[in-house]
Amino acid sequence: MGFGGELRGPARRALANLSSGHARAELARVPAALLHSGVWRSARPTHLLPVERAVRRWGSSVATLGAVAAIRFGDDIAVYDDRGALTYRELDRRCAAQAAGLHADLGMGPGSSVAVLCRNHRGFLEATLAASRLGADVLFLNTEFAAPQLAAVLEAHAPGLVVLDDEFTAVLDATGCDVPSVLAWHETTAAHLDLERLAESTAPAPPTPATPGRLVILTSGTTGTPKAAPRAPSALALSGLTVTALSRFGLRSGEPMLLCPPLFHGLGLLHSMLALFLGCPLVLSRRFDPADALRLVEKRRAGAMLAVPVMLRRTLDGAPDPADTSSLRTVISGASSLDPALATRFMDRFGDILCDTYGSSEIGIASIATAADLRSAPGTVGRPCLGSTVRILDRDDRPVGPDTVGRVFAGGGLVFGGYAGGGTREVVDGLMSTGDLGHLDADGRLYIDGREDDMIVCGGENVYPQEVEVVLGSHPAVAEVAVVGVDDPEFGERLVAYVVLSEHAEADAEAMQDHVRQNLARYKVPREIHLVGSLPRNATGKVLRNQLG
Repeated sequence: MGFGGELRGPARRALANLSSGHARAELARVPAALLHSGVWRSARPTHLLPVERAVRRWGSSVATLGAVAAIRFGDDIAVYDDRGALTYRELDRRCAAQAAGLHADLGMGPGSSVAVLCRNHRGFLEATLAASRLGADVLFLNTEFAAPQLAAVLEAHAPGLVVLDDEFTAVLDATGCDVPSVLAWHETTAAHLDLERLAESTAPAPPTPATPGRLVILTSGTTGTPKAAPRAPSALALSGLTVTALSRFGLRSGEPMLLCPPLFHGLGLLHSMLALFLGCPLVLSRRFDPADALRLVEKRRAGAMLAVPVMLRRTLDGAPDPADTSSLRTVISGASSLDPALATRFMDRFGDILCDTYGSSEIGIASIATAADLRSAPGTVGRPCLGSTVRILDRDDRPVGPDTVGRVFAGGGLVFGGYAGGGTREVVDGLMSTGDLGHLDADGRLYIDGREDDMIVCGGENVYPQEVEVVLGSHPAVAEVAVVGVDDPEFGERLVAYVVLSEHAEADAEAMQDHVRQNLARYKVPREIHLVGSLPRNATGKVLRNQLG
C-alpha cells in the first residue's frame, strides 16, 4: 500500500486540504510570511535554555506563553490599558507573585478552578496567567450575566475563587454563592484582597503542576443556558491558526493590537494569546466606544484591530473622521455574522484592510476571509485555516457539491473534546458539526446560510433567515436587521423582520418588502416588517433571536 493509503483520519484530511491550488500557494508563502512578520526578530541563542525551562515547567499552557514572552520581549510593552503600560517582564513578575500568593493564601493549585469576571484590562490577563502557572482551570465568566445566570454557572462549576472587578461584587453577592473573591480592578483603595497586593507577595514559588490546567470558555447561550467548552491549550493546535493569521492578516511582531471584544469570549482570548506569541502590545479599554477606539489606534499606532460586526457598524456611524488610522493594516472581525453591505461600507471608508473569521467556542477558528475575498465574493467567511478541514454534508452525512447548501462540519487542532457537563456536538468522520448550514463555492470558499435550528418552513418551503437579512441589509435605509419565524395557522410559519434604520434614513415596510421581492422568491418576503430602535444582542454582538417576536 502506498504512503497516501496509510494515512488515517486527521492526517489524511490535512493532506487532502493541501491538494487545492489555494492551499499549496498559501503553504508556499509561509516562510515569507514568517520572515515578514518579524516573529523571530527577538530570538537569541541565550533564550534557548530559559525557554526550555519554561516549557518543561508549564508544558503546553498559557503560562508558558507568558513566560516565554517575558524572555523574548523583556522590556517591550506588553499591555496598554486604562491604568497605563506594563512591560512583558513586569507582567511576568507580577503573575509569578500572584500565583505564589493565590497558592499560599487561598490554596489554589492543580485541580482548583479560578473564575474570572473582568472587563478588558491587565487584571484579566494576570488572573489567567497566574492561575495557569498553578495548573488550575480558568473559567471565563460573561460580564453581562445577571445574578440568576451567574449563580447557575457558579453552582454548576463550583470554582474555588472568583477574580472580579469591583463593579460586579453586587451581582456576585446577589447569587448567594459562598465563594472567595479577589478584586482585579477597583476605582478606589479597597480593603478587599486584590491582585495589586498579591503582586507584592513574598510567598515561595508554588510547586510545578504535573499537568496544565484547562481554559473553560462558555458558549454564547443565545438560545439557552451557556455551556462550558473546556480545552487544554496546545502549541501544535495553535500553530496552523498562527501561520494562517500571519499570512492572511499580515500581523507583525511588535505592532500594537487593539482588542475591542470581551476577552472572556473565545475570539478575544485567542487573539490575546496570539499577541503574546508575537510580542504585540495589547491595547485594552474597559468599555468600547467607537471614537475612543479610533483615538487609541492613533495614540498607540496600532497595526491591528479586533472588532465584532456591531462594533464596526458603530465605528462607521458614530466615530469622528479626524482620527489618524493610517497605522492600521488589518481589522479582524468575527464572533457573529458580518453583513456584506457592512463589509463593503467599512472597506470603502478605511481601505481594504478588513478580514473576517468563522468559528465557535467548540471548534475555534475554522476559516478566515481576506479583504480580497470579501470584495470578490461578498458574504464569504473565507477558506479553511492551514490544518483545518471544512466539509458540507447532507442529511445522510454525505458530502455535497459546490454551491449546495448542507450542514457545516469542521475539524482541526482547536476543536474541543466535549462539554464540561457531558455531551458534545455531532461528529462525522472526525469532523464536528458547527450547527450551521452553509455551502462552498467552486473556489473552496465557505458561506454560512444560517443556523440549522433557525430554518423557517413557510408554506412548505425552507427559508434561511440570513439570506433574507443579507438582502434587506443591502437596502440603503437599513442599518441592522434580524429575521425570525413565528407561528402561522395558514402557512405553519411566517417571516417577520425587525429593522433598524440608518441615521436620518426614511423607509416604510412596503418599500422594503418590494426590495426583497425584487431579489428573492415571493415566499421569502417577510409578511411583517417592524421598525425598531435597536436589536437585542449579547456581549459579543450576536442577536438574541429568542427576544424577538
